[in-house]
Amino acid sequence: MPYKTIKGGVCAPKGFLASSVSAGIKNPDSDRLDLTLLYSEDPCVSSGTFTTNRVKAAPVRVSQAHLRNNEIRGIIANSGNANACTGVCGVEDAREMAKMVAMKLGVRRREIGVCSTGVIGLPLPMERIRPHAETLVSTLKPRNGAEVARAIMTSDTRPKEIAITTEIDGRPIRIGACVKGAGMICPSMATMLCFVTTDADITRGCLDKCLSEAVERSFNCITIDGDMSTNDTVLALANARAGGPRITRGTKSCRLFLDALSFVLLKLAKEIVRDGERVTKFVTVEVKNARTFNDARKVAEAVAKSQLVKASWNGNDPNWGRVIHAVGYSRAPIREELIDIYYNNLPACIGGLVAQGTKLDDLRAIAAKKEFKIVIDLNLGKSDHTIFSSDLSPEYIDFNRNEYAYWNQARKEGII
Repeated sequence: MPYKTIKGGVCAPKGFLASSVSAGIKNPDSDRLDLTLLYSEDPCVSSGTFTTNRVKAAPVRVSQAHLRNNEIRGIIANSGNANACTGVCGVEDAREMAKMVAMKLGVRRREIGVCSTGVIGLPLPMERIRPHAETLVSTLKPRNGAEVARAIMTSDTRPKEIAITTEIDGRPIRIGACVKGAGMICPSMATMLCFVTTDADITRGCLDKCLSEAVERSFNCITIDGDMSTNDTVLALANARAGGPRITRGTKSCRLFLDALSFVLLKLAKEIVRDGERVTKFVTVEVKNARTFNDARKVAEAVAKSQLVKASWNGNDPNWGRVIHAVGYSRAPIREELIDIYYNNLPACIGGLVAQGTKLDDLRAIAAKKEFKIVIDLNLGKSDHTIFSSDLSPEYIDFNRNEYAYWNQARKEGII
């Protein structure tokens, strides 16, 4: 089904408002947006997926609890501080963030989701957040979607947002979304935050199914550095403003909504990889003809997360030997003599051996591109899986050596 891209991001669907401010959460001298509120004028059906890391940030725990007990219609989020590994105080701070805007909006605290992203282990500077509750609520507008995408950025170099319109059951509906993420990105669930809004009239069961499957097709198919965050969250809000027949689970309408949502999230997932911390390459790793889907996934993830493979990509080196060695330790059943490896459509390895007739310079030309595909054909079955990955650069290491400079600043300010 064709999708028309429209402007507005998370505020493109009818009835969604947003506001953002600069609270100086990480740096009081900075004027960058770092605190945002997204809100639906109407009650919503809501769904979410969260990090599977056993160390979960306070806002993750609070949002999970709110989602279990209520339908979320608003999200307050901050960047600059993850509010992770902050104990009971961190949970109370996350609850307070929800409460302070809920009271001014005239809704229950559990109708507000909470998200944070940034440095782990430092207390959230609530003294910088509390004074902005009134402003966040009073400046809510339907054209502030782009601000939400900017306010949740950390090491991102650019905001990432999308909105589309499509037709379901003869009624036009809109889906908007924004995402942040550039580092600590690994499947399960691909640090990243994603907010999805729609004016579709959809049941909770259908939305749960669609979001879970769309995340599996998108954010669980990317990796940058092999690290899984404590804060990963995807929240979807549907306010039914578009009207029309309700979309229910098990119907053609539900499948159409799933396809549209998957389109939106995959677009954003790929943008996360392209904007990875100091990456220079976007590489698609496609595994074909494995015995089972899990086998295909094991092989794709092993290759996509291998530091040796990723380093070779950075050096424009089409080193298929590093690829096949990662295939071998993936723990998936393979037969070395059946493995074929291609760079784009050019064979590098056939039957586990160097491909005869392929010029190394031609492979190098492909590996030097900013985007290319590696296809690994196991020739054992009919199952496929694709992962979107990036290279590993010296600049990535330099960039991630300096995070603790913020701890020194926090000590000076008396935060810790």
